[in-house]
Amino acid sequence: QVQLVESGGGLVQAGGSLRLSCAASGRTFYAMGWFRQAAGKEREFVAAINWSGLETYYSDSVKGRFTISRDGAKNTVYLRMNSLKPEDTAVYYCASGGTVISTSSGEYKNWGQGTQVTVSS
Repeated sequence: QVQLVESGGGLVQAGGSLRLSCAASGRTFYAMGWFRQAAGKEREFVAAINWSGLETYYSDSVKGRFTISRDGAKNTVYLRMNSLKPEDTAVYYCASGGTVISTSSGEYKNWGQGTQVTVSS
């Protein structure tokens, strides 16, 4: 079973940037995704990347502002977040999935513990 550990969250002003990291315990030849859950809301899809890193997909709410990438040598997936907005405030989770990209949380088998991102106005 793959273990995932997120880091990089914190408090940032609106318009600022953060980079989240997700370190995997072993080689992951799977699609990887980032999800987020704001207080009182359901978990929602943010971005995903396939095993090779050549295919990515984003939710409409973050497209053009966030970039997902992966470093196979380091077994790490990143989420670069620019132009942050207060509505981006949430706990961000990374997850390892199947062989293809999915926006559905049910397709992801292993989850990290989450990292808090807070964007002040």
